[in-house]
Amino acid sequence: MAGDSSPGVFRCLRRFGLWLLAAAAVAMAGLGVGGGVSALKNPSCHEVRTAFQIRQIGPLKLVPDVPTADSNLQICQQRAPTCCTKKMEESYQAAVRRERMENIQTLNFELKYMIVGHITAFQAAFESLLRFAENHTTSLFDTVYRSMSKEAVEPVKELFTDISLYLLGAQTKVERAFFRFFDSLFPLVYSRLINPGITDLSEEYTECLRLTRQDVNPFGRYSKEVVTELAKSLRANRVFSQALGMGTEVLNATEHVTLTKECTRALVKMQYCPHCQGLTLIRPCEGYCLNVMRGCFASVSELDVPWREYIYTLEYLSNEMAGAHDLELALLGIRYSINEAILHAQLNGPQLSATVDKVCGQPEEKSVKPLPDNIVQAKEIIESPSLTMTHSASLSNKRREFITYMKRSRTLYASLTERLCDGDLVMKDSSTCWNGEDVVESYTNRVVTNGLKAQIDNPELKVKGLDPHISNLIEKLQHFNQLATERTHLKSERWSTREGGSGKGMNEGMESSGDCDDEDGCQGSGDKTYTKGCIGTSKPHWSPRI
Repeated sequence: MAGDSSPGVFRCLRRFGLWLLAAAAVAMAGLGVGGGVSALKNPSCHEVRTAFQIRQIGPLKLVPDVPTADSNLQICQQRAPTCCTKKMEESYQAAVRRERMENIQTLNFELKYMIVGHITAFQAAFESLLRFAENHTTSLFDTVYRSMSKEAVEPVKELFTDISLYLLGAQTKVERAFFRFFDSLFPLVYSRLINPGITDLSEEYTECLRLTRQDVNPFGRYSKEVVTELAKSLRANRVFSQALGMGTEVLNATEHVTLTKECTRALVKMQYCPHCQGLTLIRPCEGYCLNVMRGCFASVSELDVPWREYIYTLEYLSNEMAGAHDLELALLGIRYSINEAILHAQLNGPQLSATVDKVCGQPEEKSVKPLPDNIVQAKEIIESPSLTMTHSASLSNKRREFITYMKRSRTLYASLTERLCDGDLVMKDSSTCWNGEDVVESYTNRVVTNGLKAQIDNPELKVKGLDPHISNLIEKLQHFNQLATERTHLKSERWSTREGGSGKGMNEGMESSGDCDDEDGCQGSGDKTYTKGCIGTSKPHWSPRI
């Protein structure tokens, strides 16, 4: 009959066939949650209700008992009758927002766990190392300079407290901490070693010695050398600790990214509109899912380049924390530098006394001078190799393991949408899938790539522009990457070496800063701009400061 072949009859037969297909899928799966009506003779929304409950989408009272012709649906308008209502659509929108946040949290969990765990591990290692170095320095006065050991305890303690606060991010400077230490040390050295017959110094005379210390320079180059070398190590470790916090901040921000109205509707259409037709087992086509996710997370995908740069920053800082700028060696070397500074002051005692007498006057002296600490003995004791480097090995191993792990996360944001569409969300091994409108054998629309520019051609949703919060996060991450090496004061050294006619090209200078290759963006960008070792991309972010 002609009527039997009409489009209306064909659609009715096709609709009935889809319900039958879904019901058969339930029977084959042997599950309580089905893909169609619970029975052919009496269509119902039992399977939809069950899925609604299992996924904890909302109150069961929102789900009708039988399919209805609800004309108020705003998203799932494919066909009637339907098991969905407008209230259910609202619940579905809340569900997809919650589910995406949980999905990203799950994907980030291991990485964030590693970062937070290493923050704790590094802080514990730093504290242990600082205590060891402090005790090691205090023992110098207990064993070599016993005449001022009691008075030296407090300045040493204050010095290492300042170092600890600096590593934790306090607004202080290493140079000032050592200036205060040597200011406090000079009156002790002057009264106990250079002029051991001096009685207890008055507050005025002690203050005069403090104030003239930098002008008199009793400790020679040693007081400056210890500051210079240690400051480089501390600065690299401080920035490295800040970098770990920066990584955690980026991960937290992307976990709580706000989904647009267009994205939420597209997610509901992809995941839950099939439920409205009783198709609770059918899943989205893979290409369809990628288009939706890449549209929803187009802004987040823009973090790809700065995140890769961030990983290079971590690697660069880790390299700078080793070798010549090894914090463990620098901290344990404080004792040696202090001893050399004291020996220098003793050997130049007469000249120092003459200068101090002119500035501060002559203090009262006893009739008999006690013998000073033996200079030769002091030098022999301090130079005896009695240090254990277990702290150094432990901290270095932790850094290497951490960087090796972090390097594997370079593609975190480049692969985010693929990972969101992985697993049970999409149909990969089935002959049918959901394309947003119907059950099909394959998705035929164009699949776009990641990033904002590519979303112009996205067939599933419109992307208006870069999310302001993600934009701020990108700028913050880029700014941090840029300043990371500047804060270590190593960038200017490299620039000076290059300008000084070393004969090395830009790429040669960068190759020594870490392991990377051309595809990682380690090539230079010309002679007129400065590009960081393994940190920069082909586009420089700053100009040199000479």
